[in-house]
Amino acid sequence: MQWAVATAAFLASAVEFVEAFTIVLVVGLTINWRSSLLGAFAAVATLALIVATLGVALVQFVPLNILRLVVGVLLVLFGLKWLKKAILRYSGLKALHDEEAIFEERIAEIRARGDTVTSSIQPFGVALSYKAVLLEGLEVAFIVITFGSSAANSVCSQGCGIGSASIGALVAGVLVIVVGMVIRTPLKQIPENTLKFIVGIMLTAFGTFWAGEGLGIDWPFADAFLLALVAVYLLASFMLVLWLKQIRQQQQVLTTTASSRKELHS
Repeated sequence: MQWAVATAAFLASAVEFVEAFTIVLVVGLTINWRSSLLGAFAAVATLALIVATLGVALVQFVPLNILRLVVGVLLVLFGLKWLKKAILRYSGLKALHDEEAIFEERIAEIRARGDTVTSSIQPFGVALSYKAVLLEGLEVAFIVITFGSSAANSVCSQGCGIGSASIGALVAGVLVIVVGMVIRTPLKQIPENTLKFIVGIMLTAFGTFWAGEGLGIDWPFADAFLLALVAVYLLASFMLVLWLKQIRQQQQVLTTTASSRKELHS
């Protein structure tokens, strides 16, 4: 179970770190790196405090079954949110997430302010970097705390689970930072929509599993039943994508037909 928790935390965190890195990169290139890195480090310190405080509180004061039920429901809702976006993008009903476009848009916004680029610390740059890293990092903290605290079993305690999830998130953060600093461009080569789809499946499967355990359900084959839940959600998502593609194609045919008739009458 612990390797699965670490893997899920790694994938989910990687998505958030890519988005945060894009903003940090924009601030560094358009304002200065001092402001960008100061805001990012301040946000990381804030997040570390949140994880340490909430993680300890959950481990010490919340009964495991209640925690699994609440966390399970939250993870299902969180996972379905990501799945919805990924399914809409795969079906062509929503534009694909483009980090390079976001990068260019953010640069244009900052340059439109007309600020003079200096080497001194700029409050606006610090605030923008801090806000981006904090907001994306809060989702990482949520994943680490909920995954870790709910993954406890007879072999590994809640603290051990949080440790596994933290390792997965830490590896994702280091990897994104290293790759980003090497290429110094938005990480558009990372298939973010695919990552969100995979993570959405994993979050929903884990959430269903833990919510069931919180309700007292004894899943067949114990932790191995997670694979069955993943298969069910994958099949359901695949069917939804096909169905939505058919609807989009039908709408396009109707629109083309209506336009042709209008031209003939005119």
